[in-house]
Amino acid sequence: MIERDLAAALRRLAASFPVLTLTGPRQSGKTTLARHVFGNLPYVSLENPAELAFAQEDPKGFLARFAQGAVFDEAQRWPGLFSWLQGLVDADRQPGRFILTGSQQFGLMAGVTQSLAGRAAVLNLWPLSLGELGPLAAGDADAMMLRGGYPTLATQPTLAAQDWYASYVATYIERDVRQVLRVQDLGSFQRFVRLCAGRVGSLLNLTALANEAGIAQTTARQWLSVLESSQLVQLLAPYHRNFGKRLVKMPKLYFVDTGLACWLLGLRKPEQLALHPQRGALFENWVVTEFFKSRLHQGLPPDLWFWRDNNGVEADLLFEVATPQGPMMQTVEIKSGHTVTPDAVRAGQRSAAFAGEEALLPWLVHGGTDAYVRSGVRCIPWQGMTALAWPDEG
Repeated sequence: MIERDLAAALRRLAASFPVLTLTGPRQSGKTTLARHVFGNLPYVSLENPAELAFAQEDPKGFLARFAQGAVFDEAQRWPGLFSWLQGLVDADRQPGRFILTGSQQFGLMAGVTQSLAGRAAVLNLWPLSLGELGPLAAGDADAMMLRGGYPTLATQPTLAAQDWYASYVATYIERDVRQVLRVQDLGSFQRFVRLCAGRVGSLLNLTALANEAGIAQTTARQWLSVLESSQLVQLLAPYHRNFGKRLVKMPKLYFVDTGLACWLLGLRKPEQLALHPQRGALFENWVVTEFFKSRLHQGLPPDLWFWRDNNGVEADLLFEVATPQGPMMQTVEIKSGHTVTPDAVRAGQRSAAFAGEEALLPWLVHGGTDAYVRSGVRCIPWQGMTALAWPDEG
């Protein structure tokens, strides 16, 4: 089994909270991780018709079997579970007693926030990070982006990525998401999802997206919201401080997994991706999601932003860092080129300029292999994303 970074956060929080909730995209490895970390607890899948029928017909009798705790997989299948657990944990707040897994878009988080507020810790598991892949990370950046990070693809090297993603889209996106949205026109929905993949790394213009998809803007907003709650796409918000500038206020759109985005764009081979006009945007998508994984898999809030003003000054990514001198800002510029060019270094310098004295040494994550500090910019090759940290360094 691949050791997941989130395991440490699960164990830490299980020492304090009576309920742990593990959510994330379909097939990201939630069940495997929960059963591995909490192997001492009984495991119950509420997708099992017999277990679900028992729970719905005789809740007290069903839960009496798990007085000492359990892992309830796909917990959203039984909405009544959350209210019953509220009573159980209020009577006995033994930490690490119940583990819930499931998908947000089917009501898991609604049940947790309504009935288990203050009793449950919530963690997110995304597909495998580059660091988690370790020796399974084979090939160059294009091959890595194309295959993505879903555990099934990582552990079954003979499985063709194009076959797996075709099944994933048909099974989880077109079935599950359409079930929530009650989409009647599959063609329009498929076109909308593919158009989203073509906009990774771009500012989200819902009006333009809706017009190109041939749907109303309200429909586009609803569809995008469900894709986001399904953790298929991730929006990156602009930084909230303006430093006296006029800022772009639209978020940027990314896919949680570049392999899925590549498949939706019709990319099947690394050679195709290497020459594709969207390669730079997909590389940026990959780097941004690696930062998200690094935060989420430590049990931390994402707290990531980008910056862009109306004069074109921008930072692809930034986050705040606590230092002895007070809060500082780490900016990250992302360039897909294999060579660190003077233009790329200047872009790194500009990415931190708006923050003035509050800026740490800017980072430049690039598609090559060079690692050094050049003209006041820390150049980090894509392989260096295996050791992403939240620096107290400068």
